[in-house]
Amino acid sequence: MPALRSHNAALVLDLLRAAGEDGVSRLELAAGTGLTPQAVSKITARLRAEGLVTDAGRRASTGGKPATVLRLVPAAAYAIGLHLDRDELTAVLLDLAGERVAERRSPLDLGAGAEPVLAAVGAEIAALTGAAGVGTGAGTGVGAGAGAPGALGVLGVGVAMPGPLDHRTGTPGRVTGFPEWEGFPLRDELARRLGLPVVLDKDTNAAALGLALRPGTPASFAYVHLGTGLGAGLVLGGAVLRGGRTGAGELGHQTVQLDGPPCDCGGRGCLEVLCLAALARGDLAEAARVLGTGAANLVRLLDIERVLLGGRAVLAAPEAYARGTRAVLDGLGLPVDVEVAGTPQAVAEGAAQLVLAPVFGKEPSGAPASTGLPARPMVP
Repeated sequence: MPALRSHNAALVLDLLRAAGEDGVSRLELAAGTGLTPQAVSKITARLRAEGLVTDAGRRASTGGKPATVLRLVPAAAYAIGLHLDRDELTAVLLDLAGERVAERRSPLDLGAGAEPVLAAVGAEIAALTGAAGVGTGAGTGVGAGAGAPGALGVLGVGVAMPGPLDHRTGTPGRVTGFPEWEGFPLRDELARRLGLPVVLDKDTNAAALGLALRPGTPASFAYVHLGTGLGAGLVLGGAVLRGGRTGAGELGHQTVQLDGPPCDCGGRGCLEVLCLAALARGDLAEAARVLGTGAANLVRLLDIERVLLGGRAVLAAPEAYARGTRAVLDGLGLPVDVEVAGTPQAVAEGAAQLVLAPVFGKEPSGAPASTGLPARPMVP
């Protein structure tokens, strides 16, 4: 029964989030979820007691009693998203509706080791929440200060970083170029320091999750990210494909040139090393062609509907990369849509959605039960 209540509350919350400021009536919630009106009334009463839902007025009467309209309270809870890139830290604060409330960006040396990186993360989170006036002390204390906006504080922290890593145990692997991270218990150590639940995933998976939650995004697509490295986040049937060891989507380390130039991963002729070399010598057309070749491999292998491009390098010349990728796909007779969909905050916002998505019944496929997130985050 507790699991069922959690599932039903998530259905209701998801419809309330989709309705936005206009809100939705209890009868509409019942119709949209398939729950009985009595069940919806009980759930919304609990959500109101938690300060997650409030009245949004009444609908004009159509002959009976005017219906009370309910809406989500975005400021009732927040999630932090962190993007640990090789040379930059991006931190965002999202409200319960998934809107960005605050953002910070600072230089980062991922190769400096765990202690300096974790210290930088702690300082950025303190500055981020302090500037927004959001406390983290409530943590997952559901029910504390019920009825007050922001009473639940920060629900958790999502962390996204380059792979390989194991999202189940929350530990990085031999991060390309930074082998010293291998086996470090990043998720658990950060959770201990912050006193908050933490979820760890690859940067490309986080971005793909954030994109998958946007209205109108197809059920199957590849997010191809070119920044300080090259990788992909894969969404199939609406679920992020991670693989058993979080190894899916390592697009940059496909071998496309036997006995080609060595890559930091230990291989030779990888897509990443070829693409970054073209970028370093200023050959944007060649970098786009290599990127398009990798995208074509994904289309042929997975039969995806759309290729979405993002990452720092792509955003610096979006039309060039979109044009070059389309040219490769068209030349191979692969009629797939190509769009530049990433933003500078895409990975960090996707990381925050690792925390928010389960609240609305959108838990990422393969997410472990041991992330530290509350099993019933919103229902007493």
